[in-house]
Amino acid sequence: MSWFRRKDQKLKESEKKEIPSGLWEKCPSCNEILYKIELDKRHSVCHHCNHHFRVSPDVYLDLLFEEGTYTELFKDLKTNDPLKFKAGKKYKTQLKSAMEKTGHLDAIRCFDGMLNDRKIVLGIMNFKFIGGSMGIVVGEKVVRATFYAEENKVPLIIICASGGARMQEGALSLMQMARTGSQLAQFSKSGGLYITLLTDPTTGGVTASFGMLGDVILAEPGALIGFAGPRVIKQTIGEDLPKGFQRAEFLMEKGFVDRIVPRVDLKDELFNLISVLT
Repeated sequence: MSWFRRKDQKLKESEKKEIPSGLWEKCPSCNEILYKIELDKRHSVCHHCNHHFRVSPDVYLDLLFEEGTYTELFKDLKTNDPLKFKAGKKYKTQLKSAMEKTGHLDAIRCFDGMLNDRKIVLGIMNFKFIGGSMGIVVGEKVVRATFYAEENKVPLIIICASGGARMQEGALSLMQMARTGSQLAQFSKSGGLYITLLTDPTTGGVTASFGMLGDVILAEPGALIGFAGPRVIKQTIGEDLPKGFQRAEFLMEKGFVDRIVPRVDLKDELFNLISVLT
């Protein structure tokens, strides 16, 4: 009998198969286990609860542009660490790590391309680059993209994802709020169309500047949008906050967001808005 047990044990051990890593993803909203390949096909949106995962800028590039119909603008801009900032680690070390992790030079990339048959200027922020923080380069690229859109008389679209201003650049970072705002005011005065898409999360200085200055402000479902965090606000006012506070649906209800757009519908929504408003 022991021989049969040993043989049975060997068979069971041989039947075990290794499951490759990276094939499954757990939804943070409904806790369902999702097949990564199917999730990618749905642009990283859970088919159980419609949770929109945070995604890289490449997902929006593939979603909005056909291959070969866009070119990157101002791609060589990068910060020179003007304050020589050092805290737990040197700012230069953080920058190097972020560049290696993302393959990009800063937290925003800008493009000149065709959305169907409409030419647009598109900026896409990357939360994986030091929390999508707004420093000198982000501000400079937004200013240049706005000026470029004005010169070429085309709509400007910015997809926002940020934790706020970049503290490692101090007041030079905070200045970008005023710089971007003034350039966008000029763009509006010249009749330009500016559309923003607020994704999860859009907070801090970006919310307080170019994120909320769109002629049309769109948001992805469930996106966290606000200036200060809910914990800070609760401590300041000493009251419990409403359910869903600072989420896209709450902001639309209060009039801060014009429309909530599922990721799968984004291209059609932007194209329709541009067709009607230009």
